[in-house]
Amino acid sequence: MLNKWLFTHIDNSALIVFRIIFGLLCFLESVGAIFTGWIKSTLIDPDFTFSFIGFEWLQPLPGSGMYYYYIIMGIFGLFIMVGYKYRWSMLSFTIMWAATYLMQKSSYNNHYYLLILLSGIMVFLPANAYASVDAKIRPEIKKISMPQWCSWVILLQLLIVYTYASLAKLYPDWLDATFIEQIMKGKKHYFLVGDLLQQKWLHYILVYGGILFDGLIVPLLLFKPTRKFAFIISIFFHLFNSFVFQVGIFPYLSLAFALFFFEPKIIQKIFLKKKPFYSLKEVIIPKLKTPLVCVISIYFIVQMILPIRHHFILDDVLWTEEGHRMSWRMMLRAKSGIATYRVENKNTDEIIYINLNDFLTKKQQQTASTKPDVIWQFAQHLKNKFEDNGQDVSVYLDCKISVNGRPYKTLINPETDLASVQWNAYKHSNWILPSKEE
Repeated sequence: MLNKWLFTHIDNSALIVFRIIFGLLCFLESVGAIFTGWIKSTLIDPDFTFSFIGFEWLQPLPGSGMYYYYIIMGIFGLFIMVGYKYRWSMLSFTIMWAATYLMQKSSYNNHYYLLILLSGIMVFLPANAYASVDAKIRPEIKKISMPQWCSWVILLQLLIVYTYASLAKLYPDWLDATFIEQIMKGKKHYFLVGDLLQQKWLHYILVYGGILFDGLIVPLLLFKPTRKFAFIISIFFHLFNSFVFQVGIFPYLSLAFALFFFEPKIIQKIFLKKKPFYSLKEVIIPKLKTPLVCVISIYFIVQMILPIRHHFILDDVLWTEEGHRMSWRMMLRAKSGIATYRVENKNTDEIIYINLNDFLTKKQQQTASTKPDVIWQFAQHLKNKFEDNGQDVSVYLDCKISVNGRPYKTLINPETDLASVQWNAYKHSNWILPSKEE
């Protein structure tokens, strides 16, 4: 049964077309980061970037180096699109994209994480077996079929993403439209639709429509009688997100996933009319079947565990942020913070109040005022800065934050020397004060 489900060969038109679109989107994401100013504001202007803890050795290249870095990534995107040295291009893009994801957190986005996962998966898929430069140069790799698991790994990854995104929305501030109302206030200036986006009735449509869409879109696309309807809804949903929230390539990448839901014959007729259609449904067991099944199983077990890890960490993830990343908790909270960092010289008792403008960009200041892991990293950065000048210091913080427009509350214990505490990614940090008063 498992062999038939995983290793039955099906027509590979969906994967071939997806590779072309995926490569194009990788190219556009890379060059878009240059022309929108994202690289300059995120990786060049800051004196200090908040790398993921443990990856501090990953730092932006000096000078204009990051522009060249992204140009190279864009070139790899084009290579992926045309299928030239596909696996090396795909692997190179994956590594480079993962590196930029890990070297800064000020512009964290779940979609960036998803792109890492998809790129990693694509490395192992035979997406260059047709309509590629590789297949022209090496005709022996040319194929019109693929094992069914190549399609199912994409679909299962999508199911995990959307299901957890739906479940994460089942909390009070989403259900009563508090959060949606907060973020829509920032869209009031939008041409023509600004006032519409402030309407309460629309907020509730977005709230419950978002839960239903995320929770049901994959099953509805898999079920043939509802597939076309679900695809039309998907087009509207993702284009709305693209226009209102400007989330880069993600809406268009999400629409490209529809290729794997429709019948292969339909995809072949629309996009690859000259390609022979494969319909033999042969079951071909690979020699490395056991390692392949083990790797796929372990990968998806990890993917199912990561989004629920915050349930095993003390307090509310909306407050502590512990276990938030890599959990498909997308667009769930709006935070604002007021933070005053205080450095005390242990030898002279001199107190210095830190002007954040001297160290951080405006966007970084927001992050260093609301997210505990970034707060801890900045405290360590200050400690190192003063140590370089021969001063042994403690770092304290007075910090109040508001979640979804609620009253400000103290986030960090103001009596804790943040320069001396250790960070533990697997358990709660006690210097983060409780979200609810005991």
